[in-house]
Amino acid sequence: MLLGSQLRRLREARGITREAAGYSIRASESKISRMELGRVSFKTRDVEDLLTLYGITDEAERISLLSLAKEANVAGWWHSYSDVLPSWFPTYVGLEGAASLIRVYEVQFVHGLLQTEAYARAVVRRGMKGASEADVERRVALRLERQKYLVNENAPDFHIVLDEAALRRPYGDREVMRGQLQHLIDVSEHPNVRLQVMPFGFGGHAGESGAFTILSFPESDLSDVVYLEQLTSALYLDKSEDVGQYEKALKELQQDSPGPDESRDLLRGLLQLS
Repeated sequence: MLLGSQLRRLREARGITREAAGYSIRASESKISRMELGRVSFKTRDVEDLLTLYGITDEAERISLLSLAKEANVAGWWHSYSDVLPSWFPTYVGLEGAASLIRVYEVQFVHGLLQTEAYARAVVRRGMKGASEADVERRVALRLERQKYLVNENAPDFHIVLDEAALRRPYGDREVMRGQLQHLIDVSEHPNVRLQVMPFGFGGHAGESGAFTILSFPESDLSDVVYLEQLTSALYLDKSEDVGQYEKALKELQQDSPGPDESRDLLRGLLQLS
């Protein structure tokens, strides 16, 4: 995505159309669009030809961008789990790992980055009916590996609004749910985590369209991305007007939900009742 945005910036600065850029590398306008969105791999020859077309003759700048192209084509650690993941999900894992800010509204279950191992196993078993135990365990292992993002030295800020429905819907037995609630209380104390609960008592709210995630990146050239998961695919929205609508909805959810301290008290109350 970073390389794609750099190529788009260079193309636009020279006033070159996507069609003309595509012609220069023996490709279509749609391929240039996919390259600029970071949705395809990059051939070194194509990047070299585009840089020449865009008038980039400085050797240091060319080397920097070509090195970025090589990095972009290296498979991430999560690709070793591709056999147990839906085709659209590896893209999300890569974006999640690159984000500096992750903002979430979740209603069906606790978000994957906050799940305990036992709760994650119950969720995966429910979602992968008929799968072998080995495949279930591999999916759980991936989820636990992703959670390391929240505690490493470059951990993103993680802001989440959890609908109370996600906390009351049982996955696993009573002990699994108690363990999950306690984990949420503990992780909500982390300095980079802001956890709020949207209570039933509030009634209708801005999250009526369902769960969504907004990913923001440290590179100023990269636009925010909204991730929407569906039953058989996922949507990745990066147009500013689309992202703006989801940012507005999340802001309303945050304003209408109890703050982190009050939400922690709500979690403690649910733990006592469980």
